[in-house]
Amino acid sequence: MQGPAGLDRMPAYRSMTRAALDAAYNNSAAVADSARRIETWTERTRRLRAERSELLDLAYGPAPRSKLDLYRSGRPEAPLLAFIHGGYWQRNSKEVFGCMAEGLLQRGVDAAVIGYTLAPDASLRAIEAEIAAAIVWLRSAGPRIGVARGALVVAGWSAGGHLTARAMGHTGVTAGLAISGIFDLEPIRASYINDKLRLDARDAAALSPIGNPPPRSGPLTIAVGTAELPELQRQSRDFHAAWAARGLPVSLLAAEGKDHFSILDELASPTGLLAEEVLRLARAGGADR
Repeated sequence: MQGPAGLDRMPAYRSMTRAALDAAYNNSAAVADSARRIETWTERTRRLRAERSELLDLAYGPAPRSKLDLYRSGRPEAPLLAFIHGGYWQRNSKEVFGCMAEGLLQRGVDAAVIGYTLAPDASLRAIEAEIAAAIVWLRSAGPRIGVARGALVVAGWSAGGHLTARAMGHTGVTAGLAISGIFDLEPIRASYINDKLRLDARDAAALSPIGNPPPRSGPLTIAVGTAELPELQRQSRDFHAAWAARGLPVSLLAAEGKDHFSILDELASPTGLLAEEVLRLARAGGADR
């Protein structure tokens, strides 16, 4: 079988049973402390929101969850990180992930943490439209409150990695960081995740970043932990190969020893691997604008 960009091999997931495929994408079950990490992130975010309460729950659209939280670093003309949370498009919220901005705020980067409507209340197409609307809002309304005047690096984790990749063609985005993402939706369609997502074959093909590169894009880094599930690692490798074959500015970054959850330590820390990558992308993306 020939896949995107001439990848001439049969992906392993096509020979998996439903039970094996479910396990291959069940990151929470694969990481023993995943629930504790979510609880810790939620508490850290609660404290951050209490300390920086002036720009929370800003509506970028009409839906109840079409809101974002803004955190300013205090640096004039700071680059902006727009973070999209994960949860397989059907769980979690911005109130869990604000703490991912803590380290970058110390490094002079502003942050927006984007909420969005979850499946099954919204289709994946509708969720993508919400993310696009959030970017438009940040670029249009942000400068009036002192953000988004320079480089805008969109970053997302897990399902947010998919949404990051899908946002790379947006004119408001100057660079991207897709962390532990899903870039081929066909195995998702065949797994338990689709019980709420409700993708059909046409949607899975049309909404998969691996086969739908934008005509042009700012620099995109695909980050994945070396201790992640094999399917997550394969997705990142294949996506990188597909976009690189199209001549897009894309790189693959391995976080040694990190699993699907611990990889975010590298974003939340001011000196983490992913925090440093955001700073690099902000410089590279800003230069490209």
